[in-house]
Amino acid sequence: MKFDTPATTNPIDQLRVVGKPHDRIDGPLKTTGTAPYAYERHDVVPGQVYGFVVGAGIAKGRIRSMDLAAAKAAPGVLEIVTAASAGKLEKGRFNTAHLLGGPDIAHYHQAIALVVAETFEQARAAAQLIRVDYARQQGTFDLASARGSATMPTDSPRSKDTAVGDFAGAFAAAPVQLDATYTTPDQAHAMMEPHASIAAWQDGKLTLWTANQMIAWSAGDVARTLGLAKEDVRLVSPYIGGGFGGKLFVRADAILAALGARAVGRPVKVALTRPQIFNNTTHRPATIQRIRIGATPEGRITAIGHESWSGDLPGGGPETAVAQTRLLYAGANRMTAMRLAVLDLPEGNAMRAPGEAPGLMALEVAMDEMAERLKLDPIQFRILNDTQVDPARPERRFSQRQLIQCLTTGAQRFGWDQRSATPATRREGRWLIGTGVAAAFRNNLNMTSAARVRLERDGTVTVETDMTDIGTGTYTIIAQTAAEMLGVGLEQVTVRLGDSAFPVSAGSGGQWGANSSTAGVYAACVKLREAVAQRLGLDPASAQFIDGQVQAGGKRFALASASSQGPISAEDMMEYGELAKQFQQSTFGAHFVEVAVDSATAEIRIRRMLAVCAAGRILNPKSARSQVIGAMAMGAGAALMEELVVDRRLGFFVNHDLAGYEVPVHADIPHQDVIFLDETDPTSSPMKAKGVGELGICGVAAAIANAVYNATGVRVRQYPVTLDKLLPRMPAMGLTA
Repeated sequence: MKFDTPATTNPIDQLRVVGKPHDRIDGPLKTTGTAPYAYERHDVVPGQVYGFVVGAGIAKGRIRSMDLAAAKAAPGVLEIVTAASAGKLEKGRFNTAHLLGGPDIAHYHQAIALVVAETFEQARAAAQLIRVDYARQQGTFDLASARGSATMPTDSPRSKDTAVGDFAGAFAAAPVQLDATYTTPDQAHAMMEPHASIAAWQDGKLTLWTANQMIAWSAGDVARTLGLAKEDVRLVSPYIGGGFGGKLFVRADAILAALGARAVGRPVKVALTRPQIFNNTTHRPATIQRIRIGATPEGRITAIGHESWSGDLPGGGPETAVAQTRLLYAGANRMTAMRLAVLDLPEGNAMRAPGEAPGLMALEVAMDEMAERLKLDPIQFRILNDTQVDPARPERRFSQRQLIQCLTTGAQRFGWDQRSATPATRREGRWLIGTGVAAAFRNNLNMTSAARVRLERDGTVTVETDMTDIGTGTYTIIAQTAAEMLGVGLEQVTVRLGDSAFPVSAGSGGQWGANSSTAGVYAACVKLREAVAQRLGLDPASAQFIDGQVQAGGKRFALASASSQGPISAEDMMEYGELAKQFQQSTFGAHFVEVAVDSATAEIRIRRMLAVCAAGRILNPKSARSQVIGAMAMGAGAALMEELVVDRRLGFFVNHDLAGYEVPVHADIPHQDVIFLDETDPTSSPMKAKGVGELGICGVAAAIANAVYNATGVRVRQYPVTLDKLLPRMPAMGLTA
């Protein structure tokens, strides 16, 4: 099915099942510990043995030699795989560095060997016996030092510089100016489930049970790396214990499990240790961002410029932190630029809301700073500079844009009128109280997605697609879509996900998963409805599917009667035309935060959080709310604690586990509230939905930083906002009895 004209009334608009807050249908499996995650698939193939990955002990250089003798002689060891024994391996299209290193080393903890043994403990113990002689080379590990050598990325049009009007002239002439630099650190995905895989070979074909968000991408990369035909690789990933972008691509666990299984002739299971997850897999790269805003005394932006520097391994890409600045606010004279430095750190890549998440950490603080210079309320300043069209292409309007409504609705609900405009003036005993706001923005992306839908003999429905569920509620919204389209109850739909043997879906990532995958199910259901109607002798165009019945032209049949002689199956995909080029499709929101800061210690406590989101039709308000509050918690971590600390001598992340890398816990997160504005977007898909899972993190950190400033009068431009950055400039305690 081709989606190239805006959606009109269709069966989804009935909203009998779609749009309702259903419990997640996979919930009972997860709460009882029976959901089959990759490393725990003891049932799928017998005779499993264990692999333990050995990571490089240097960040850049070469392996002179590897002494494997003691490890091979250790109890239980079956084989040791290295680059020397593995044969030729190609680099995957979605990998920046080879997943098995040697003799050249690209980054610290790059995999250099896999020890395969009968038990995990034997494999781990033997791995400690491998002796590696390295020739260490000088590396570059500090973004600030490498900033001067950074160049314009060439990987995509999104990375190119943009310019509209005369930014330099307009900024120089602006009566009110801001020129500020902000930094965001490297951050880790820190998902609960490790990168893990089980590999088994049969008749030259490979099956991988793995934790992966993008099945089709990854099946192709496994095939490419191992020199196989894609049809000889099967990936199975029905449940994923968190990904946040860290499992978009194949990592060392999958490739080394496959190599180990081929070497020993038995299934091999591999899980990366937590330090390996931090240093071997991908992370969100650090940024340096310079923002310049010029405005009239009344608050109209006349010039806005955003430059960003980030780093990656050779051949990598930038953190696209300027993306939102191209579209979020009006201003006739505009400029954005990104520069990419070569760093010898582990690979930088996508993490929840790549680009907008770190970009808004800077832009939305700059907007607050500018509002203060203009003596305007921060919300008033943002509303004053709203735009209903792409500022660089005024002929291209937004399909939907309710930013002003998000801000005003949130202000009313949060009690913004009680905020003190003067920082450091509101106290409760020893606590300084502050309130902050930030706009949220994330573009909507549509991805081709396919599904197969089958009406079984008993009238139940089975949906199959290689779409994944990374804890986002995909099983449920896909079941809701099929139930709505075919007029059956949710309990009559079985959803099967995460298998490369199923039709290729959009996969989970980039906030495109929910809308795209359900649109693919919609397309397959349309085809199935036609087949059912024809079998029953009804007009497909007028047939209605309601409460297990199919009716048209005064005739009515039980849905199950169509398949009584055998199942009816239909497969289709949703492809997209030019609508995304005709309309700017984006999602919007506003985040409100209240904090308390201890006037003596500068300890920060978040007290209240509110997100208001405009993101098209909300397919399941309950699971969507879960996605947003989870994203808000991640935003709190980014604001106050998350930072991968780089050893600038040796080139690795020092705090590479969940003891040293701090993330929010329950005690850090107070009451959270989420409001979804009533919105449908007919230009997005037949579902009239858009993504929301990444919108929830966009702007949160800036709202917290703005609240801390409102509480203390101390502006911190270097994330995370920690007490050591506040203490030297804190106001006098002024305690009262």
